[in-house]
Amino acid sequence: MDVTYTHCAGLDVHKKSVVACCITPEADAGKQVEIRSFGTMTADLLALSDWLQAKHITHVAMESTGEFWKPVYNLLEGNVQVLVVNARHIKNVPGRKTDVKDAEWIADLLRHGLLRGSFIPPQPQRDLRDLTRQRTNLVQDRATVVNRLQKVCEWANIKLSSVATDVTGVSGRAMLEAIVAGRVDAQTMADLAKGRMRSKRAALERALTGIVRDHHRFMIAQHLAQIDFLDEQVSIFDAEIAARMTDVEETPHQPGDTPPSPDDSAPPPTAETGLLTHREAVALLDTIPGVNRRLAELLIAEIGRDMSRFPSASHLASWAKLSPGNNESAGKHYSGATGHGNAWLCTGLVQAAWAAVKSKASYLSSFYYRLAGRRGARRAIVAVAHRILTAIYYMFTKREPFHDLGAGYLDEKRQTSLMRHTERRFAQLGYRVTFQLVAAQTTPHQVDAAQ
Repeated sequence: MDVTYTHCAGLDVHKKSVVACCITPEADAGKQVEIRSFGTMTADLLALSDWLQAKHITHVAMESTGEFWKPVYNLLEGNVQVLVVNARHIKNVPGRKTDVKDAEWIADLLRHGLLRGSFIPPQPQRDLRDLTRQRTNLVQDRATVVNRLQKVCEWANIKLSSVATDVTGVSGRAMLEAIVAGRVDAQTMADLAKGRMRSKRAALERALTGIVRDHHRFMIAQHLAQIDFLDEQVSIFDAEIAARMTDVEETPHQPGDTPPSPDDSAPPPTAETGLLTHREAVALLDTIPGVNRRLAELLIAEIGRDMSRFPSASHLASWAKLSPGNNESAGKHYSGATGHGNAWLCTGLVQAAWAAVKSKASYLSSFYYRLAGRRGARRAIVAVAHRILTAIYYMFTKREPFHDLGAGYLDEKRQTSLMRHTERRFAQLGYRVTFQLVAAQTTPHQVDAAQ
């Protein structure tokens, strides 16, 4: 087998130890294999880096084991070409499972060019990812605390959530604070309603009539304080992300970099030279139905603004695990599950898809309902998320906003077959159908049925 990298190393990374296997050429056209073990403290990893440089190692590969690969990657990045590989792609032969054998196996696969590194974004984008992901965690924590607050109210026979959509809104917050303050008059608390909630004062009076003890007041007060703290934390992260997005710059993809796609390493030509600014990228994403600024920041942090890393939109969707998988044997197609990809990116795109399909008379909405009837809502919403990600690729590549194709786009593409299907169905019912083209400003097709 041909040798791709003459000076390479494989690392078997654990929490407390790293086993390194270096392969270098010998004078007689053979190879020299040397194995050493290191700790995972900073001084030990610096010794590992010095050893690799002394051996003139150019490429290093290691498994993406939890969070343990990150300290190693931080110290080796910039000194050698580091490939972080999916552990499922380099499983060793059964019966030969030791740390030394694993390191040798990784090094041998790397030496012959059989490994494909995962996409590791540059440091500024990784920092932005940490901020957006932690903000998402805080938002989820807030939702958890709100649910706990509603449970306490249920224990106290307070049915506020049955009347108010958001118990932490302006009206609901005022009523909860009144309960904490010791008020027991339901009518007085119902009068605290603001805006449209005032039309529900009768229902609120009934909902606020409960059996509230000091224990319940204490629990409600603590939950409200925790919600205030989380709101403050989210605001802090919002400000920090906004500041980072004005300063962060990405390094354009270089031809020698390892692409995240499995097939092709040639990036497509872009319409413009250079990268989109964060302000331009957010403005473009804001034109997509269902995408707000916070979600746009998350998408930028996960996929970046440089689409030249991905040879095509299909490669981007495959990397995100939003495209159907290939599982065929003996001419039979089995489960086409999408697989496990970037959970943060997939979750954000699915959230955007659920919001987008609520927009009536739109392409994404018609595509969803057309597919949901045959494949189910969950598969259909993943397909919509796939379409949104594909649109993002071309929007960033061509620097163009989102263009809605319209609710009738899919019908127009299959106009002939749709007319034949309609004619055949009416014929089964005993009718003869003729089609007549009408004015463009009205319905594209008009069906006149005559017995």
